[in-house]
Amino acid sequence: MPAWTTGAYPGTDPRLLVPEPGREDRSGYERRGGYQPGLQGQDLIAAVTAAGLRGRGGAAFPLGRKLAAVAAQPGQPGERVVVVNGEEGEPASVKDRWLLRARPHLVVDGALRAASAVGAGSVYIYVSDPAAARSVEAALGELDDLPVEARVWRVEPGYVAGEETAAVNAINGRAAKPSEKPPRPFEEGVRGQPTVVSNAETIANLPGIATASAPRAATFLLTLGGAIPRPGLYEVPFGITIGQAVRDLGGGRAGEPRGYLMGGYFAGLLGARGGELPLDYDALSAAGSGLGCGAVTVLGPDDCPVGVTAQLLAYFARENAGQCGSCFNGTAAMSGVAAALATGTANDADLERLHSWCASLPGRGACGTLDGAVNVARSVLREFPKEVAAHQRSRCPRCAGADFTALTVPFAADPGALTAEEAVL
Repeated sequence: MPAWTTGAYPGTDPRLLVPEPGREDRSGYERRGGYQPGLQGQDLIAAVTAAGLRGRGGAAFPLGRKLAAVAAQPGQPGERVVVVNGEEGEPASVKDRWLLRARPHLVVDGALRAASAVGAGSVYIYVSDPAAARSVEAALGELDDLPVEARVWRVEPGYVAGEETAAVNAINGRAAKPSEKPPRPFEEGVRGQPTVVSNAETIANLPGIATASAPRAATFLLTLGGAIPRPGLYEVPFGITIGQAVRDLGGGRAGEPRGYLMGGYFAGLLGARGGELPLDYDALSAAGSGLGCGAVTVLGPDDCPVGVTAQLLAYFARENAGQCGSCFNGTAAMSGVAAALATGTANDADLERLHSWCASLPGRGACGTLDGAVNVARSVLREFPKEVAAHQRSRCPRCAGADFTALTVPFAADPGALTAEEAVL
């Protein structure tokens, strides 16, 4: 695989990425304007709302609403909790681990500002990456004047471990698996207290908003991988097209990609038309896709979308929490049909069932795992109908010999293989 890189889209002033390699210490962060006085309390919540900052972990929920909901809960000052979710269980994404490894003080600064906004007395940095944990622990060790209790909480990696109720459960001493809602964490979270759970990149935006150095959330971190010469982590403005990102950052040529895997795995596949779509929450949603965690994997001419779908659905079938019958059985059933398609053995009844599941299963699990699997299945049926039909007639030579039950993370997007990050840190 090509070596990964980091950088900003041409003409963009980066706020989250920095050009220097290595871990930024406290003095380096302060030279860039870190830990400066700024808005607090309700003033900060109002500024976050005005900035249009939405969650960068996948759900895109407005952070201002989440902060306001926790701040409005009854209780004594200092009882509330802030959890920075850096577990990053979504495959094909590396942004949160990069921030926690390279710019831990930016994340800690944001967490302290979130705590001031809601009146929290405790902050947890929730991670599974050992290098990220060491980096944040070192950053906390450089601070001798913390206004709240702050600590790193390590968890074993897993797709469901990054869900917000799974994070709360883990910190509360239970398994890092999702739980039914309500109550939601803003009502009853860590130690039963109102809790903000927000993604590391989202929290990293707070210092700029609080000090008015970046009052609008105008850029985001894009993990761009797959069949391109220059995969990497890039800071890009909202609104550029996927094709522009692939061409100007990834070094791809116009018309070359066969499709795109969106939002890690969660948002499913887009066909070649995806190149014309803007990297924007609403535009992608209207097209039946999503930005999710900001990870886009490019499918090249030799990548079979049906074979990729089989690998993705096998992943969801392996990684579900095993708690909800609809998810446990639904992901396995969809994975079975996708594997049959990839091996040229699916029949019309299999396809009819797959269409039926795509209509009936969304929203039936305790977390988003089942919805992610449905998104993948639905998207291949919508975006690649000719390829699906061809796989019913004969076995695809691109899929021949593919192992759809391998224990490796599918589609060469192993989130544990951080050689890309290590190369730039």
